[in-house]
Amino acid sequence: MPTFIVRHVTTYRYKAAVAFGDHRMMLRPRESSDQRTRSSRLKIVPEPVDTNWSEDPSGNLVGIARFGRRARELSFEACIEVEQTEIDLDAMRLADHARTCPFSYGAEEMPDLARFIERQYADPDHGLDRGVRGVLGEDPDRDTFRFLVRLNARIRSDFAYLRREAVGIQSPVHTLRLGSGTCRDFAVLMAEAARSVGIAARFVSGYLHVATDEPALVMAGGFTHAWLQVYLPGAGWIDFDPTSGSVGNRDLVRVAAVRDPAQAAPIGGSFLGFPSDFIAMSVAVSVVCKRSDSCAPGTISEERAA
Repeated sequence: MPTFIVRHVTTYRYKAAVAFGDHRMMLRPRESSDQRTRSSRLKIVPEPVDTNWSEDPSGNLVGIARFGRRARELSFEACIEVEQTEIDLDAMRLADHARTCPFSYGAEEMPDLARFIERQYADPDHGLDRGVRGVLGEDPDRDTFRFLVRLNARIRSDFAYLRREAVGIQSPVHTLRLGSGTCRDFAVLMAEAARSVGIAARFVSGYLHVATDEPALVMAGGFTHAWLQVYLPGAGWIDFDPTSGSVGNRDLVRVAAVRDPAQAAPIGGSFLGFPSDFIAMSVAVSVVCKRSDSCAPGTISEERAA
């Protein structure tokens, strides 16, 4: 059972001391049957006058930090320890009616899944639709899970990963035209592909651990990352990472699962000053994996700077 230790530092720098508006944070991992937070610490400089945490409609933890003084630098340092149970895909059992694609969700599920089935991006020439149906038609049995695995692998093999610093998501049509994108673009592309055949999909953001062969303590790098989950009756929400082509939760730490990627920004806020006061933002992430059960459970706490 792996335990991931994540350190995520975001720093904003300004030419002059500026005032800060409220800042929205999604930095605490999502609790689920296969993921449990053992400890979570957050250090913010300058210290907020108030910090409040609550759940959004999707069950993600959202924090709001309010500030009372000016500063030339604003930093958020999140340190978390997450215990994970790796999902056994071989033991997964889909409901009989969902084993072939397309299928229909039951009346008891549809009201909760409807917004995750809706197409969210225009496909005016139906290029995405044609591509998806081509992948689906490769299997005469139209096996649902095999179709999703092939679709995930096809994005991995056919598209080039290009790092992009600009905020936002490429539309699936744009990603198809370019043949390249970032992890968030690939997650949106596959989510829309799944929705095109009526499968519910949601965007997931969090952290990726870069594994090595070290069995006990893996001091490897890590990144903020984006992938998706699809909902399969009988199995629930299953992780697919089209950037790597992997299926399942191995080496992925979920922070937010949302309908719209804009809802999953790790930090968002404003400052009061001249636009030219802003110098730069920097982000540093490290992810360490301990494949050991020797650590004692921690507690959820919040740490503030003096």
